[in-house]
Amino acid sequence: MTGREWEPICPLTALEVERGVTALVHGQAVAIFRTHDDEVFALGNYDPFAKASVLARGIVGTRGEIPFVASPMHKHAFDLRTGQCLDDDHVHVPSYVVRVVEGVVQVGQRVEAA
Repeated sequence: MTGREWEPICPLTALEVERGVTALVHGQAVAIFRTHDDEVFALGNYDPFAKASVLARGIVGTRGEIPFVASPMHKHAFDLRTGQCLDDDHVHVPSYVVRVVEGVVQVGQRVEAA
């Protein structure tokens, strides 16, 4: 990806651990999460079950080795790495490529579902 495809969001230190924030990335509302081990993930903010943009306000945790966010509305869990719903194999939310460059979180393109 070229530099234009990466959207700078904020310093990594501005993201609270195990919390989400919402940012406008390439015209889309994206939920960005920082985990306890300083990994950063980005998912579409829209919860398809609640039909509301609320995922950034969800609860971050793990199921085994899978980092996830549980929607604050109906508690469906979404894999932070892929956007796959852990409670319904037929549902997923978009996921985005994320990197941290010189301490700044950058979000890139949407990852195509497998």
